[in-house]
Amino acid sequence: MYVVFALVVLAAVAIPFVLSLRSLKKTGSARKAVKVNLIAFAAVALLCAAAPFMASAAPAEDAAAPTTTSSQTAEGGMSDKGIGYIAAALAVGLSGIGGGISVAAAAPAAIGATSEDQKNFAKSLIFVALGEGIALYGLVVSILILFT
Repeated sequence: MYVVFALVVLAAVAIPFVLSLRSLKKTGSARKAVKVNLIAFAAVALLCAAAPFMASAAPAEDAAAPTTTSSQTAEGGMSDKGIGYIAAALAVGLSGIGGGISVAAAAPAAIGATSEDQKNFAKSLIFVALGEGIALYGLVVSILILFT
């Protein structure tokens, strides 16, 4: 089972990378290569997000005596841990994207303000740190999701 997870992780990284490199060589356009990379990544991410649902929909081995473990519900067998992992991944991923966007906007402005006047360094550093704090909040939320 661990081999399957390792192969899925390698596919999630390798497939978009290979497709974007192939697109870059064919067209020579970096914009088209980024679009291909994002589409391929979205397809692999959707497949990985759907995997827990597909695994829970698999038929039981012995239909006469179905068993439910502590991580399965009585209705359909959806794994609580699988949903928790998806929630934790979304918390970290989306907060990381939000933090990256805010730092991408604040850091150049901070550099410009500091280059004009050295006294603005402390103020601009605060704004950059606030943007990075968003990603840290997402990490804390995911830790709380995983360990509660």
